[in-house]
Amino acid sequence: MTTASPRPDMKRNASPYLHGKEAAAVTRVLESGQYGHTAVTEEFEQRIAEFLGVSDAVAVTSGTAALHTALLAARVGAGDEVVVPSMTFCATVQAILAVGATPRFIEINPSTLCVDHQLVLDAVNANTVAVLPVLFGGRAVDLGPIQCELQERGISVIEDAAHAFGSYNGARRVGATGALTCFSFGPIKNLTCGQGGMVIPRTQKEADTMRRLRLLGVTQSQRERANRTCYQVDSFGLRYQLSAINAAIGLAQLDHFEDTVHTRRHQWRTYRELLRHLRGVTLVDVGLETAVPHLCQIRVPRRDQVFTEMRAHGVGVGVHYPPNHLQPAFAAWRRALPVTEQAGRQILSLPFHQHLTDDDINHVVAALGQAVETARAAQ
Repeated sequence: MTTASPRPDMKRNASPYLHGKEAAAVTRVLESGQYGHTAVTEEFEQRIAEFLGVSDAVAVTSGTAALHTALLAARVGAGDEVVVPSMTFCATVQAILAVGATPRFIEINPSTLCVDHQLVLDAVNANTVAVLPVLFGGRAVDLGPIQCELQERGISVIEDAAHAFGSYNGARRVGATGALTCFSFGPIKNLTCGQGGMVIPRTQKEADTMRRLRLLGVTQSQRERANRTCYQVDSFGLRYQLSAINAAIGLAQLDHFEDTVHTRRHQWRTYRELLRHLRGVTLVDVGLETAVPHLCQIRVPRRDQVFTEMRAHGVGVGVHYPPNHLQPAFAAWRRALPVTEQAGRQILSLPFHQHLTDDDINHVVAALGQAVETARAAQ
C-alpha cells in the first residue's frame, strides 16, 4: 500500500461545503430543546420525497445504516447471497455481512466502474436474493431491462446510491425508478446532513417495517409514547433515527441543491476539457448529462508512483476504492475479477469539491501532467 504524508498546503481531495444557512437552522433546533427525531426530521423526509418524486422516504443515521435497514426490510438474511460489485466502499459489503448474508462479487464495466444488466444476469443463481448495484461516482445504473425478470425470480434490487443523490436514470431521478434505494448524506456528499442517510421504500409495508427497525422495534411514535404509560416492542430493531440537528442541516442544503449541481457539473466539465491533452490519462465517464458527479476519477498507468508524486506536489489525490474481494476481511468470498483488479491498480481520484476554483483545477491538471511524465521516465 502506498502512503504519503500530507503537506500543510495540500489541495484536499474532498471537503464539506456549507451554503451559509446551516448554522441558523441548527441553532433553531438547539433553541427548541428537542434534538432527537422530531417534526424537523419528518419535514426532511417529506422534502426529499417531493424532490425525488416518490411517495415516501425514511431517514436514518448514515448511508451504511440505510443499506443495513434496506437489506433487513427486503428480508435478506443468513444463507442468502447478494450480488454486488467489488469496486465500492467497504460499507456496502459490511452491510451485507451485518444481516448474515454473503456477497457474490462481480465485475464492472471498465469505462464506468459500474455494473450493467448483463453482468448481473451472468452472476445471479439459485441462492441470489438481492442485487446491490453501486451508482459509482454519481452515475445511474439502469437495470430496467432485467428488473421484471429479477422480480419474477424473487430477487430484490437494492441500489447503493450513496454517490448519486440528484442524478437521473432516464427521465426519473435516482430513487424513483422502482428499486429500494439508499442514499448517504455524509460530510463530503453532494448533499450533507453532517451525517445521515435515507432509504426510498418500494411499498408502504417496507416503509412501515423500516420505521420500526430504526426505532428499536417500537411501534408507537414519540408523540404517541408521550401519552402512554408504556410502549410496545413488536420486532427486532436498531437505533437508526436521524436527529433533528442533522435533518436541519439537510433541509438547508436542499434549499441550495441546484447551486451544488451547477458547480459540480462545471468543475467536471473543466477537468474533462483539460485532461483531453494529457497522454495516457483516461477520465472515467459519469454520464454528466444525467449525473450529479460525486467523484472525478482517472485511470492512469503507474498509478502508485503518480499518487506519490501528486501528494508531494501538494495535490490531495485519493483512491476510490481498493477492490473489496482482495480485502483480508472478505477473503472467504474472493474470486478472480481481472477487470476490477486492473481498475484497482489504475484509478485515481482528483480533488473534487465545491471549494475548488478553475485556477485550482488548472493547477491539479498541470501537476498531474508532471507526475505522469516523471512516472513514465522512471519506468
